[in-house]
Amino acid sequence: MAGPIDHIVFDIGKVLIHYDPNLPYRRLIPDDAERAWFFENVCTHDWNLEQDRGRSWEDAEALLVEQFPEKEEQIRNFRRYWHEMVPYAYEDSVSIMEGLIDAGRDVTMLTNFAADTFRHAREMYPFLNKPRGVTVSGEIKLIKPDVAIYQKHARDFGLAPEATLFIDDSLANVEGARAAGWQAVHFTGAEKLRRDLSSFGIDA
Repeated sequence: MAGPIDHIVFDIGKVLIHYDPNLPYRRLIPDDAERAWFFENVCTHDWNLEQDRGRSWEDAEALLVEQFPEKEEQIRNFRRYWHEMVPYAYEDSVSIMEGLIDAGRDVTMLTNFAADTFRHAREMYPFLNKPRGVTVSGEIKLIKPDVAIYQKHARDFGLAPEATLFIDDSLANVEGARAAGWQAVHFTGAEKLRRDLSSFGIDA
């Protein structure tokens, strides 16, 4: 059994707030096959990840508009309607996080997020301001699961890696945290998270 946990670090997307780029595009590109092609070939996951790594939306859009000039409007709609991609919080997970903070636990956040959309998310979801702090990939130009981002977060917030528990919906990111010497659990829902926390002696 691992030693005591002094620090708890939350991922944000799909742990505290819902994220699905299909949501606005079901309206913008109603045809299922056309929409699937668009996400597989134009506004791809890898393209969006570069904004999480710090690329500006202006540069990101320019790159795709040059390649797909006929899709310019739909490309620009990704950022324009981003707020519709994060339509609600997972209240049960947020309640767990807030309960840990209220109980005096040291809670921070580590997220792959573009810098400007994260500022927007904080306005939409004020609970994102409650933890002690956050590392945003787009602000530091490192992304999970690169071990360097976990190491930087630990340095910046004074975390002892072996006493740190990380919570993320991505198994790759969980493994990245473990490679950095952290404890980590794979998030699939609030009830499992409560059980996982309990296994580390943490009431939630």
